[in-house]
Amino acid sequence: MAKTFDEISKNHPCFALGQKSNKGRIHLPVSPGCNIGCRFCHRDFNDEQVRPGVASCIISPDEAIEAIRRAVKLSPDLTVVGVAGPGDTLATDFALETFRKVRDEFPSMIKCMSTNGLLLPQKADQIIDAGIDTLTVTVNAVDPEIQAKINEFIVYEGKRYEGVEAAQILIQNQLAGIKKVSAAGVTVKVNTVFVPEINREHIPLVAKTVAEHGATIYNIIPLIPQHQFDWCSVPSCKDLSWARGECEKYIKVFRHCQRCRADAVGVPGGQDFSKEVYIKPVRLADTFSHG
Repeated sequence: MAKTFDEISKNHPCFALGQKSNKGRIHLPVSPGCNIGCRFCHRDFNDEQVRPGVASCIISPDEAIEAIRRAVKLSPDLTVVGVAGPGDTLATDFALETFRKVRDEFPSMIKCMSTNGLLLPQKADQIIDAGIDTLTVTVNAVDPEIQAKINEFIVYEGKRYEGVEAAQILIQNQLAGIKKVSAAGVTVKVNTVFVPEINREHIPLVAKTVAEHGATIYNIIPLIPQHQFDWCSVPSCKDLSWARGECEKYIKVFRHCQRCRADAVGVPGGQDFSKEVYIKPVRLADTFSHG
């Protein structure tokens, strides 16, 4: 059975409302591939950048368990095991395999998964069976016309879709998946990337819609201008304050996101132990793919 929201909010740094938690997390970089093309996303292997979509290496599920064993010795405050990439967690089977192993060896750990949600309806039962406690779904729009400006394409059931057609499939699957896993007791957090030139006025509707489908908490992530969105601006503090205030009319809003790497280890904002935990990184840039 998934852990309760009260338990999660006390022990998960991304759910500690009001103030930053002193609890730690380990992100396991076991998911190399992705099935959608976000115009703001540039996945990479390096040791320098602190942002989603970046890791120093890809590891196997068995190596992930070994990494947790090392991490709990280095960071006693570690309470969360998460998989956030560097690709999508449902585009390959490695994340769910890892979580089943975590469930068996580290049952007290909060199990946290992030996904774009494209395959969420099909994979919901496996997510529930693996004992995932918290699921983060990135939903950047609920209007296909707006989503089509943010997402270039999807690869779904062996076929590539683009434009509004791709956006309709993605949004439909995201909302259906959120509804299904939340009904099973999994705590759902929704991330929205704030792109001022594209979805500024639309964000409150995203918050309202995901709340109606069962999401518990909402996180607005300021755009990092890069890739195809290098021409866009970073939302101002005033913009973020406005958006968060509007969204809080519908759902609890998380305000201290660190935009963590896919291999982060430790308490957010504190010492990172990833280099000690992932001691023999194997760079596998050629495993990055869409499809």
